[in-house]
Amino acid sequence: MHMRVKLAVTVLVFCVAALLSLGLVMLYSSSMADNGSRFIKVQLLWSALGLVACVLAALLDYKLLKHLALPLLAVSVVLLALVFVKPIGVHRNGASRWLGYHKTSLFQPSEIAKLALVVFLAWYGERYQRQMPTWKRGIVVPSLFIAVVLGLVFCEPDRGTTILLAGVSAAMLLISGVRWRFIIPPLLLAAIGLAISLYRDPMRARRILSWWYLEENKSGVGYQAYEAMLALGSGGWTGLGLGNGRQKLGFVPEKHTDFIFSIIGEELGLLATALVIVGFILLVLCGIYIAIRAPDTFGLLLGSGISFMIGLQAFINIGVVTSALPNKGLPLPFISYGGSNLLLMLTCVGILLAIARQARDVEPVERNTVTNAGSRRRSRQNPFKTPAPDLAGPRTA
Repeated sequence: MHMRVKLAVTVLVFCVAALLSLGLVMLYSSSMADNGSRFIKVQLLWSALGLVACVLAALLDYKLLKHLALPLLAVSVVLLALVFVKPIGVHRNGASRWLGYHKTSLFQPSEIAKLALVVFLAWYGERYQRQMPTWKRGIVVPSLFIAVVLGLVFCEPDRGTTILLAGVSAAMLLISGVRWRFIIPPLLLAAIGLAISLYRDPMRARRILSWWYLEENKSGVGYQAYEAMLALGSGGWTGLGLGNGRQKLGFVPEKHTDFIFSIIGEELGLLATALVIVGFILLVLCGIYIAIRAPDTFGLLLGSGISFMIGLQAFINIGVVTSALPNKGLPLPFISYGGSNLLLMLTCVGILLAIARQARDVEPVERNTVTNAGSRRRSRQNPFKTPAPDLAGPRTA
């Protein structure tokens, strides 16, 4: 393994360990008034399972995922459909996102679908890398598979995960060599469809309006976002002290899941929240560097997709908590309470480590793929064509 790759791996592991440790501490602190010991025990169990999955994924050859791309995607689609089937599909808070029994939820199939879609697009991008700049292979065929997964997630309904997967899919297609002019029309159609769905959904339309006019809706739909802003503001630079937060005492709903970042800001201050953001930025940069040093196109696309997925999910969550974005139900990776997402994220980190284990001290893999414009031009030339002879003869002064 190259020295720079080793450095990237070290920084990656350190950031994940720091975020995971912070998450356990803040989970206990944020849920002290709601039997915090129960939450921390469950999260510790999922953390242990996630670390085991991370180690196993790091030790295995990531190229084995090529053979599992289609089966994994098929299984995820079936599981996504089963959330609408009673009694194994759990309906809670106006959404059907979990599999379990009665009111007991075991896991969210959408978490499996995230990894399945990334693996599939990485496999597809490598298999058809020479044809990715074309409309049919680059957009039409992969869009059919993407639409099935996004459609099922959208119907749960889970707008946040839908937007996340759409963004990651678009980024992976661009890296695979799809032209910008082919990407823009589907994204515009998806945006129009999302806008229409929000217009016809009164509850989510009110969320958008409350985001625009937070002060006017602070006692209604915008209550959660407003209380989260109060928590962030009251923390100042250094916070009120660990365990001394007041907003967690029944003011901020979902304080241990989607809005745990606001409790970090209240108790540990602006400096701690800034360090969390820096940690995610370093994590994404290290993941992208590892992907660039991958020995094949599949590793490049897989590592990039995983890095973008972690980074974009963190960006959306922090944007929601700080009211930079409308309310979306996405957990903060490695920190929020929730077993399915934690298990997925740690597994993805293990896959990044497996890619790094095979990284070589060579030029980035892009030189061998259609993502390089020069390579695309050379691939269209006939390699057996010999240059025309110079019939003009030698030049004289």
